[in-house]
Amino acid sequence: MWRELAPIGRHRDSGGYRRYAWTPADAECRAWFKEQAESRGLTYEVDRNGNQWAWLGDPAGGDAVVTGSHLDSVPDGGAFDGPLGVVSAFAALDELRAPRTPLNRPLGIVNFGDEEGARFGLACVGSRLAAGRLSVEQAHLLTDGDGITLPKAMAAAGYDPDTLGADPERLARIGAFVELHVEQGRALDLSGDQVGIASSIWPHGRWRFDFRGEANHAGTTRLADRRDPMPTYAETVLAARREAELAGAVATFGKISVEPNGVNAIPSLVRGWLDSRAPGQEALDAVLAGITRAAREYADAHGVDLDVVRESFTPVVEFDHALRDELGRLLGRDTGLTVPVLGTGAGHDAGILSGSVPTAMLFVRNPTGISHSPAESATEDDCVAGVRALADVLEGLTRR
Repeated sequence: MWRELAPIGRHRDSGGYRRYAWTPADAECRAWFKEQAESRGLTYEVDRNGNQWAWLGDPAGGDAVVTGSHLDSVPDGGAFDGPLGVVSAFAALDELRAPRTPLNRPLGIVNFGDEEGARFGLACVGSRLAAGRLSVEQAHLLTDGDGITLPKAMAAAGYDPDTLGADPERLARIGAFVELHVEQGRALDLSGDQVGIASSIWPHGRWRFDFRGEANHAGTTRLADRRDPMPTYAETVLAARREAELAGAVATFGKISVEPNGVNAIPSLVRGWLDSRAPGQEALDAVLAGITRAAREYADAHGVDLDVVRESFTPVVEFDHALRDELGRLLGRDTGLTVPVLGTGAGHDAGILSGSVPTAMLFVRNPTGISHSPAESATEDDCVAGVRALADVLEGLTRR
């Protein structure tokens, strides 16, 4: 399965993946999913939001156990983020069916559409729509860099955008959702464990910092006469690093826009986007307050105006405690070992669904901690350990 999926959407020069929603690469991934489902005799369907499902047993019976993830990527992303969860789901199903013991609950595998948000700028579009956390009106306003709206992109790919919307009846079928994912960090590598269980998704948000100064000639304007927003922005970036370290959090200015953006021109505007995440809300609030305070002090000192706008925010997501504890019991049942429980700063479809159905996550060790990059990796032994862990969990949940 891995060898078949690996070439799809891979960029020849970067070595990374460009599997964007409703593009030819996405269509190939979706065709692969359908083939995997039908080759196993599973019932295949696409829901009203373009998410793909494969079922063993009748989901209409309710209380189904579902696993899976996504197949799309960030620009020049790695091979494991998302696809490992889908490939492992099919492999775990194969393990489960080998003893030919009937399941007591329906089992589903899902590929959620547009999880990364690389094309339309919003993550987890498929699961957000299904859970009613993205309205039809909001979805219709999503536009890519070429001005193509989400409905037009779906229609061009052969899907009906008029069906978009919340899908409570489908979610009501699900009794538990377990998503396997490569770890996006080094916690398991540092602890020496192959597999871990997620406790929560850190609260996180994005803020836009607008530093407004005065455009002028770079060669003729004395330093003392300048209202240059760039030094203020630079000092704010360093402040973000300091505040994050103090709070045990992360803070990143990863995007910048400069006007007039000339080599020999002092900028009139520097606009920077901050992404910050922390283990808890109090820590995140402290980071943002510290960064904003420092930015305003620097701005006042340089005669620069500052506006700070919150563009998005997601509170902490606590995965279902009972389901999380059940995963720990099932994985430690035969070995007596304690599987590590760890938080994550990355968002996932499981986090979106957590308000609608009991959800949990398994992480597979990432030896470098690198993610969203072609250097993202996991060893074959660790991937196999993840499949076995997922199979144990699915067996425990479907045969109880």
